[in-house]
Amino acid sequence: MLLGFFVLIPGKGGLLLDTRMLKINPEKPDMALIGAAAGVLRAGGIVAFPTETVYGLGGNGLDEAAVARIFKAKGRPADNPLILHIATLEELGLLVREIPPAAQKLSRAFWPGPLTLVLPRSEKVPDIVTGGLDTVAVRMPDHVIAQLLIAKAGVPIAAPSANLSGRPSPTDAAAVWADMQGRIDMVVDGGPSGIGVESTVIDLTAAKPVLLRPGGVTLEELRAALGEVSLCGSLTAETGQPKSPGMKYTHYAPRAPVIVVEGKQPAVARVLEGEIKTYRAKGNCVGLLATRQTARRIRADVVREMGDAADLFSVASGLFSALRSFDDTPVDVILAEGVSEEGIGLAIMNRLRKAAGYRLIHADK
Repeated sequence: MLLGFFVLIPGKGGLLLDTRMLKINPEKPDMALIGAAAGVLRAGGIVAFPTETVYGLGGNGLDEAAVARIFKAKGRPADNPLILHIATLEELGLLVREIPPAAQKLSRAFWPGPLTLVLPRSEKVPDIVTGGLDTVAVRMPDHVIAQLLIAKAGVPIAAPSANLSGRPSPTDAAAVWADMQGRIDMVVDGGPSGIGVESTVIDLTAAKPVLLRPGGVTLEELRAALGEVSLCGSLTAETGQPKSPGMKYTHYAPRAPVIVVEGKQPAVARVLEGEIKTYRAKGNCVGLLATRQTARRIRADVVREMGDAADLFSVASGLFSALRSFDDTPVDVILAEGVSEEGIGLAIMNRLRKAAGYRLIHADK
């Protein structure tokens, strides 16, 4: 019974959920509130919750009906697999057929943390979670509320990012509420996410490890731990059936079209200035998404800073909220500054390119 946690109310286009908001202090979590959210999950409900990367949209990962509700709430394509979130290493052995040495090494080095491992799935994992694939993506989040919620629920939590499919991922509860109010049972507000981009995803089922999605654990860190790690071709183009979230379809996009200018400074700044002038001459309201240094040198109709160029982790942390903020403005087009692909810059550029639908300008050319 979920009585007291949500009710159905008449809404436009059918019945909507009366979404409940719970505020939990991660510095001193209220276990009664954690228990309330866990109870919703055990009963088949959907709960948005904070992680160290972005907010997740969680349901019981072993309950097909609950997982189907996640897909429905997001408007997510059925062939886009989900990540199962666990609280202990022992849970990994229940979800996969084998744990190869590389998985043992990475889990010791980076769990809990922003790293997802793709491994051969066990029979316990429903097809709906994996998009029908013989593999499953699993991670252990490094956030006290996420860890307590998973442990209290007693089941692995299937959780993509808590946004409508295609929209920028949410890094605070307000962004979740904007997309999910009326679509899910509960939002747990645990304050802003820290990293700001989703977890790194690495496939360990092939002969050599393959990076499927860059994130908070960098390619350089993975190679330092494992040696050779290949890059999946889908990091530069959208092809094939996805083995991981974020490999297919347009993602992270605000309502106005985004164009990314890539390359090195000062060439990028010169191209941005030229493109802004061109679009304004045509009567467009132009937005600029840039690092703090560039944003303070270039004029546009609406300017948003996404972090400090000297600290790409600050850029990652501010990226999605900056993209979302353009939806409250009258911009017709957004020009975005590309950054170096070193370290977490690879994850930033992956998200920017997808937000732009691969509309790119190479300033160096």
